[in-house]
Amino acid sequence: MNELTATEPTAAEQARNVALAVQNVSKTYGATRALDGVSLEVTTGAIHGLMGGNGSGKSTLIKVLAGVVTPDEGKLSLKGEWIDARSQTPARAKSSGLHFVHQQNSTFPDLTVAENLALGRGFESTLVKSINWNAQKARARKVLDRFEIDVAADTHLARLSPAAQMMVAIARALQDQDDTDERGVLVLDEPTASLPKHEVDVLLTALRSYAAAGQTIIYISHRLEEVTAITDEVTVLRNGSVASRLTGAEISHDTLVAGITGSMSSPPVGGARRGADAVASPLRHGVDAQEAVLTLSRRTPTGLHDETLLVRAGEIVGLAGLLGSGRSRMLKQIFGAAPRDDFDVTVGSGTVPSSDMRTAMKQGVAFVPENRLREAALPELSIAENLSITSLSEHSRAGWIRPSRERKAAKRLIHEFRVRAPSTSAPLTALSGGNQQKVILARWLQRRPDVLLLDEPTQGVDIGARNEIHELVRTAAAAGTAVLVVSSDFGELAALAQRAVVISGGEIVDSVDGPLTEDILNDIVYAQEKAL
Repeated sequence: MNELTATEPTAAEQARNVALAVQNVSKTYGATRALDGVSLEVTTGAIHGLMGGNGSGKSTLIKVLAGVVTPDEGKLSLKGEWIDARSQTPARAKSSGLHFVHQQNSTFPDLTVAENLALGRGFESTLVKSINWNAQKARARKVLDRFEIDVAADTHLARLSPAAQMMVAIARALQDQDDTDERGVLVLDEPTASLPKHEVDVLLTALRSYAAAGQTIIYISHRLEEVTAITDEVTVLRNGSVASRLTGAEISHDTLVAGITGSMSSPPVGGARRGADAVASPLRHGVDAQEAVLTLSRRTPTGLHDETLLVRAGEIVGLAGLLGSGRSRMLKQIFGAAPRDDFDVTVGSGTVPSSDMRTAMKQGVAFVPENRLREAALPELSIAENLSITSLSEHSRAGWIRPSRERKAAKRLIHEFRVRAPSTSAPLTALSGGNQQKVILARWLQRRPDVLLLDEPTQGVDIGARNEIHELVRTAAAAGTAVLVVSSDFGELAALAQRAVVISGGEIVDSVDGPLTEDILNDIVYAQEKAL
């Protein structure tokens, strides 16, 4: 045997060291190339970070691995066995040892820990096929002990801390794999996005212990400090391609930012103010206080007010931040859908009380939430009923709804907002996601609001509906509505907004004057995360 053969690992040895490999995976949606020849390798027992800005291809790649999106081409290898990536299915992903825990996991807070674990594999049963609760609790205790989760099996999940709830979700995903070297790969998608900062360390410590025991983990996060602290290797995607591969000491804040944005984290151009100066002074940026339609005033310890955000009539302002920064909560606080203790909201000359949506609506505030189906849509009601819900008084007499008025108004709105619908009486579920979103937007804009709050207004819609929604928002602003918009897609913020403010930890920490670009917003948001 020659020296080269003796020192070179065999194919079997290489397969054992690589838990998951992706080779030349591509996926296009029309003219958009979501993945462009992506290749990566995940080492067995490593925590592998998968990073990238919005629209980089992370979500598409994970969906390919899960078998819910079929790529145009490419190969996948798990434990050394190569398959055509186009043949991947959810069942095949599960059987080959791929386990997924998403940011908004499918645990059930009203059920016990034991019941949640059973939903991942089935309940223990008696000979007569009824649930054997004693056996179920005993099995749950074994799983909890194995994953070092110090909670009781009969505790309702809602009573656990957010970090403990996430660990139960992880345990449920991994409970059926054994403790041998044949463990699969755990994919965690933004697992800390909804966790308070003091609980992040609890989860990261648990993940390190799982990896030390041999568990392979793909860790997806926007939070650079977590990725630098926990990962052994990182793949960064940009515009659907691999921008960089990093291992060990190569993983740093600057190298991650360079991969994500294409440049090192130097101060952005375009008039952005940053750091302590931005926090210390009001973030008005050319808006006179007398012009402002929407004002957020932060209360100081002395009882004085610092005007931290002013939005004038006809202006579209972006609210930029990473997942978990408090962007969505701030919109809910403005609308009165969430309590606020440390700042006041003024619309025009009137104050909007905390936790008072009715007053907010009377004062001209409209809110389109992020989760359309859970927080905005009335899916089983007709399109006409969904449109009229915010203006029932205009369609009623003596407290009774007049269907003819409701239908007439609905026809006008369907035409005005370019909703593609079979009829006003069709259920909302008969429409595509984009048309459902236009119905929700029309529901509010028919009121001619002074302030429009938009949370991820084009999430889950196609490019055509996205452009139409953008045009409707611009039309509302041109008519005098002040718009505050949240989007995870910084390219969308750059396209819609004249300027942006940056939020982190629930606080407005910086601002960016236009013209905006996606790179400018990426740079300033990641710089603020580093500063914190």
